[in-house]
Order: sequence, then structure tokens, then C-alpha cells
Amino acid sequence: MWRVERGCPQVSLRIALLSYRSKPTCGGQGVYVRHLSRELVALGHHVEVFSGQPYPELDEGVILNKVPSLDLYRDEDPFRTPSLHEYRDWIDVLEVATMWTAGFPEPLTFSLRALRELKKRRRDFDVVQDNQVLGYGLLGLKRLGLPVVGTIHHPISVDRRIELKAAKGLKKISMRRWYGFVRMQSIVAPRLNPILTVSESSLDDIHRDFHVPRENMRLIPLGVDTRFFHPRPELPKVKGRIVAVASADSPMKGVATLLRAVAKLATERDVTLTVVSKPTPGGPTDTLVDELSLRDRVSFVHGISDEELGELIATSEIAVVPSLYEGFSLPAVEHMASGTPLVASRTGALPEVVGDAAIQVPPGDVEELAATLKRLHDSPELREEYAAKGYERVQERYTWRAVAARTAEIYEEAIRKNKGAA
Repeated sequence: MWRVERGCPQVSLRIALLSYRSKPTCGGQGVYVRHLSRELVALGHHVEVFSGQPYPELDEGVILNKVPSLDLYRDEDPFRTPSLHEYRDWIDVLEVATMWTAGFPEPLTFSLRALRELKKRRRDFDVVQDNQVLGYGLLGLKRLGLPVVGTIHHPISVDRRIELKAAKGLKKISMRRWYGFVRMQSIVAPRLNPILTVSESSLDDIHRDFHVPRENMRLIPLGVDTRFFHPRPELPKVKGRIVAVASADSPMKGVATLLRAVAKLATERDVTLTVVSKPTPGGPTDTLVDELSLRDRVSFVHGISDEELGELIATSEIAVVPSLYEGFSLPAVEHMASGTPLVASRTGALPEVVGDAAIQVPPGDVEELAATLKRLHDSPELREEYAAKGYERVQERYTWRAVAARTAEIYEEAIRKNKGAA
């Protein structure tokens, strides 16, 4: 652990923080950008966020520079075909052509747009931090003489392996094409130094899959916003409610395992499940809910505020992170910070993140998860024990101020290296 002194930094830095999509209510990228930028500003730095859609929610003092894509994957109209008047340049043509050929264009096209924007303003910034874009445009930024700090929460190569394993037939072919951008990321990542990551597990995966030298990586765990995620003893727990924050249709997040475990438990106990996500109507998760006859037991919520999410978690009796893999897992930390007893898969970085403050189960094991949920449901004493353990672990290890202070130290390291290479 590192010691953080409150107050202004020795050097005030001008930081450009890049994020190709920054959805504020789901997924880690928008959460990371918001909280890191806020705490960097609180430490006395100047921060400008460059983001594509969906744009992040940012706090006072942080500047948002919108770098609009064609927004081909918007929730209300995914895989849309833009009209002719929407095309602005060759990058837009590349974006649509990649989508039409079953690829995912955003990391590459965002990096090219960011390069164009920062080329005009290269003297306005001391350092650039990339938030998991890893597009070829970053190499152009380095050629401009800007120090670039990479951030990899976990390599997307892991997602690709898990989703390819779950895919069948023609879907496997289209899935390979969709994840074609991973090859670009594996080329760009070793050329960035230093790279930030969030866990020893992710560090090992990045080294193995992207061939980044271990000495080029710096480990900084993520933080939690305790303004919203904290115990709420004044509010009653909702009896029998289980909560999970997970992308509903992503096989890697293990929602199918959780639904099957809840279905087993529901035959013996009066329980409900709330999943913070938006499943695709008629998609795999939506269909499974009906197959398991869980429509009256399971609810999905999305688009809620941090305050509402914090209250939902804190008033649930049990929280679950059922993932098949996690590079860190902010939801796990948020659950523990809220004083809600946690069940987490024993996979990826989760054992490292939760330690002995959560009950760990094998990933994908429906029977073991159902049995663990039953044990917690039946024992108020056990729930209280793990609620206390989780809360204490968060207070000891995970604060955004510490993340920002350590990240600023890495910026200064990158600036020194860049000057030495000039």
C-alpha cells in the first residue's frame, strides 16, 4: 500500500484522459473515468476527458471534450445504418464498413479521431492517459512527442476466449471477426510504457496475451465512491432480495449461472433477484428467465443514479458477482462498501479483490452457488459476519483519492521517460 498526503500535488499536470465509450451507469469504463478525473482535479491537476458516445457523467472542474462517433451501437438502435448526411469523413466510412463486415470499429476509429483532436492541441497537455482504447492512433500521439500512459483493466483477449467457447456454428465465425480489434490492441500495448492495471491477475493476463514486459506495468487497484456506496442502517433490508450488477447478455458475466442457481433456491425459499442491467428483449437472458419460470422472481433495472444503485445494494440481503472472469470488478468493491454480504466467483482477480471478505464459489457451478445462497439466506449471523468483513476490507484498501495520487506519480514517471527518449 502507498501513503497518500492530502492537499495539492508538487506539480500540477495537464492531463488528457481518453475513453472511447464511457457509459456512466453500466460497465467499468465510465465509472473509472468519472472518479479518477474528479480526484485528480481535487489534487490540483487540470483534466480534460476525450470520449465517444455514450458520454460520461463528470464532476465539477473536469472538462468533457466530445469526440463523436456515428454511435452505431446506441441502446435504442443497435447496428443502425446511418443516413448519408451523417458521414463527415473517411473515418466515418471506415467505422460503418467495419460494422457491416461484422467487426467492432470503435477502438480504432476513436483513436484516429483522438489523434486528430490532440494534434491540434499537443502543447496543451503534459501527458495522455488511454483508458483501454489501445488503438493505432495512440502510436501517432507518441510520434507527436506526447507521453502516453496506457490503462488495461484486463485484456479483451480473455473476453474473446470465453465468448468463443460459448459460441456455436456460424456465430463462432462472426465472433472471431467481432473481436478482430484485439490483434491491434496486442500490437499497440507493448509499445506503451508505462501501463496501468488493476490486479496481479490482470497483470499476468496482459503479459501472457499482449506480451507487455512486466517491468512496464504498474499495479493500481480501483477505488469506490463511498458517497454513494456505504451501509444504510436506517433503511430495512428487503427480505430475500439478491442483487447483482452485471451485463445481462455477456456470457463472461455469469448471469445464466446465477439465474439457474436462483431457480433452484426459489423452489425452497422465498427469494427474488434484481439484476442491474438491460437484457436484450428475446435475447438469451430474457429467454432463460422464461424457461426457468422466473418472471415473477427476477427484475432488471437500468439507468438508475449512483444514489439509487447504492440504496438498492445496501438494502439487499445478498450480493453476487457470478462472473466467469474479472480483471478487477468494481461491483464487488461496491457491494462490500455497502455492507452487503457478497458471494463471488473464484476466478480472475476476484479472489485477490475480495480476499476472505466474501464467500467464493467455483465459476459456472450452479449447484455450489445455489447451496451458498441458501446458506446465507438461512443465516442472519453469517450475513452479518461477511457484511462486516467486506466493509472493513474496502476501508483498508480501496479509495479513489489513493488511486488518483498513485496515478499522478505514474504520469510524472512517463513524462520523465519521454524527456529522456527525446
